Amino acid sequence: MAWVRACATDEIDEEDVARFDQGDRTFAIYHSPEDAFYATDGLCTHQAIHLADGLVMDHTIECPKHNGRFDYRDGKALGAPVCVNLRTYPVKVEDGVVLVDVG
Repeated sequence: MAWVRACATDEIDEEDVARFDQGDRTFAIYHSPEDAFYATDGLCTHQAIHLADGLVMDHTIECPKHNGRFDYRDGKALGAPVCVNLRTYPVKVEDGVVLVDVG
């Protein structure tokens, strides 16, 4: 496993998303209403738009360009125009830091 620091837990409000870049890859980190953290690829599968610029509601991220929606917990595409799921990544929290397994 390749655990890397994404952010501090207090850097993402509940029901919000933050962008995290590692090398040439972009990720999106989510803070759920249950105070859990999740990570997905950071670009929409429809047109490679940064999801961190989108809107988070409940457990859904909405792409800012064409309003495609995904369940960020499992990456499932929830309807047109998106039809390809997002890749998700394991997350753990240690000492107030969100770590993502990008391996």
